[in-house]
Amino acid sequence: MSSRNPEVLWAQRSDRVYLTVSLPDAKDISVKCEPHGLFSFSAKGLQGSSFDFTLELFGSIVPEGCKTKVSLRNIICSIQKEQKGWWKRLLKTEEKPAPYLKVDWNKWCDEDESDSALTSDDELEYMGQDDGSVEDGGMLYLPDLEKARGN
Repeated sequence: MSSRNPEVLWAQRSDRVYLTVSLPDAKDISVKCEPHGLFSFSAKGLQGSSFDFTLELFGSIVPEGCKTKVSLRNIICSIQKEQKGWWKRLLKTEEKPAPYLKVDWNKWCDEDESDSALTSDDELEYMGQDDGSVEDGGMLYLPDLEKARGN
């Protein structure tokens, strides 16, 4: 069975890159961060179809500083840059990125606004909640209950 690419939204702060993978009800999620900037993701979607991709990021990263937060609709990966600073682009290659990679304008902020940005942990909490859709029957997010229930 061939694997497909989920839609991936990206944004950055001076010290981190955020990748939001749009994959509702994902299972068997595996995320790997390698120091020289290789990011690999794989998961199973609803109908058991597999999704995976590997990105060669623009700069080096700190594997221990990479966090993953899973919510009902997406998986948010927060990747720590090895050196603080704004990347010109997400990927090392100068070619046009694949169509499934898009800029996440909701989380994007300009270099000069970033001083007021939330700390990265607050940001992970907050990021799980920025999707105010009605499908959850108006339920508030209770961060770990969804996971604990194991649906």
